[in-house]
Amino acid sequence: MKETLDTPTTQEEIELMGDAHAGSAELTPLRADAFNMSDEEKIERIQSHFAEIMHTLGLDLTDDSLKGTPRRVAKMYVKEVFNGLNPANKPEARTFNNNYDYSDVVIEKNIQVNSFCEHHFLPFIGKAHVAYLSKGKVIGLSKINRLVDYYSRRPQVQERLTLQIADAISEAMNTDDVAVYVDSKHFCVSMRGIKDHASSTITSEFRGAFKEKDLQQKFIDFIRIPAE
Repeated sequence: MKETLDTPTTQEEIELMGDAHAGSAELTPLRADAFNMSDEEKIERIQSHFAEIMHTLGLDLTDDSLKGTPRRVAKMYVKEVFNGLNPANKPEARTFNNNYDYSDVVIEKNIQVNSFCEHHFLPFIGKAHVAYLSKGKVIGLSKINRLVDYYSRRPQVQERLTLQIADAISEAMNTDDVAVYVDSKHFCVSMRGIKDHASSTITSEFRGAFKEKDLQQKFIDFIRIPAE
């Protein structure tokens, strides 16, 4: 019988939820007061808490190599690896008229994904491939990369990341004809638990015309062509 989990309550259920790599919703779960503190206030608080973690682990925070680590980690969390949590950092997805009447598929492939598993706060890294069919508009190619990067820079599960990228492209292009394919390696699989270094995880979302098998296969064939 297939095992299912509702809202976890016990510590055992919480740990099992994490190992199942399940996500709670398509929207990143944020509190209503998530942005009441300034970035500097968050850095100060995280610095204090991370110093306590290091102290609990038995590390000597007076050592020259370690004493700056709590602040470095705090700044990295707020300003870099998790700056996609703040909607103020969302890139503007400017579009342009498709004056040359290009009507075939547009594919941006091998977009770098650098994200963090929200269950263990370990990285997962890989590639995203994004496609759309124009309905009178085109988007600057770098904007697709920036949108992928923005949604990657938050605690994530890969399934949610895939859907969020699809939503963003669909909204920017005003079209349902969108495809997203993500292939990544999860450090929570390779560094802990099963410690499998060879496996990767693939997620995909096909909408509109990309639900048709021929166009779907065309997209997959294109992203499999090695980049020079």
